[in-house]
Amino acid sequence: MSEVIKFTNLTDIATHFRKDLTGDHRPLKELVLFFAHNGTGKTRLSMEFKEAGKEYNEEREVTKRDTLYFNAFTEDLFSWHNDLVNDRERYLKLNTDSAFFDGLRELELDAKIESFFQNYVDLKFNIDYENATVRFSRSIIVDGAEQTIENIKISRGEETLFIWCFFLAICQLVIDKDPSYNWVKYIYIDDPISSLDENNAIAIACDLANLLTTEGSEIKTVISTHHSLFFNVLFNEFGRKVKNKRYFLHYKEPNDYALQDTGDTPFFHHIATISELKKVVESDKIFTYHFNALRSILEKTASFFGYDKIDKCIHGLEDEVLFERALQLFSHGKYSIFDPQEMIGDNKDLFKRIFYGFLAKYEFHFPEIFNEPTPAATA
Repeated sequence: MSEVIKFTNLTDIATHFRKDLTGDHRPLKELVLFFAHNGTGKTRLSMEFKEAGKEYNEEREVTKRDTLYFNAFTEDLFSWHNDLVNDRERYLKLNTDSAFFDGLRELELDAKIESFFQNYVDLKFNIDYENATVRFSRSIIVDGAEQTIENIKISRGEETLFIWCFFLAICQLVIDKDPSYNWVKYIYIDDPISSLDENNAIAIACDLANLLTTEGSEIKTVISTHHSLFFNVLFNEFGRKVKNKRYFLHYKEPNDYALQDTGDTPFFHHIATISELKKVVESDKIFTYHFNALRSILEKTASFFGYDKIDKCIHGLEDEVLFERALQLFSHGKYSIFDPQEMIGDNKDLFKRIFYGFLAKYEFHFPEIFNEPTPAATA
């Protein structure tokens, strides 16, 4: 059983990651990759890590920093001007008050961004450095002739890809040891694939792994995600290419965090989801959206065993026909965690019977991290 390390706050977890990367925890690691569900505090953890690398003078001005980071705050540096009056001049605005854009004009990132961006979408862009804006265009064929549509509002997914490629271009400068970024010792990436489909999630994971494993790079990296596919692709891509540490970050309640080394088990998060449902069932606080989570677990289990349908996962259970109908009915409803509705008694009992029947059939093992709290370990 791999070690479970207990923490009472995110600051200590950030310190723990830094010790992994500096060699205070033997052996020295070059990269930390961890999986954590939404609501665990991943974004706050990235800010704690970044803050730990800063130094201030007496006027509380930053005199030193060491972390280039990508998280929700990075995405907020880009915002749309939609021209609500004329609906013509649509462009992306850059918040140049942020140090993220320091030296933007001198660095001429266009070519670097394009080299990444063209891997994902068929779009053109133009950065106006003077006005700190980005305009997008797309070529289409009309009656056999090529036409260009200017000032288009791109989709949320395309916007995410552009911002991500902008960040990758800066990472490329860091790895190439550009003097503008000689202060960077660590790159911290938190959940970069929101609004993206699975194909782009895989492409981004592969491109990121290739970039971070560039020969001669001295940069240390932390990557966090709640996206299981993204995590597993990175898990396999990094493999033995870099000395890495893989964790599952578990949040139980305020001031109660735990890190488990996933070792060679990239699908550890699957057990975590089952464990969360087990607690839900035991508490009797079962909401309608929990049927969606249960169906997801059965789909992943079916895929693992090569089944084409989830009903194979409940085959042989008493009332399996009833169970299948319930899963189909309840898991296809538009139930949201943002508008929770607690189930009525009969539906709760049905959910419990399906869940416990599934557990009895496959006998999942729940590691120590999902058991009762244990005394805190030294970070």
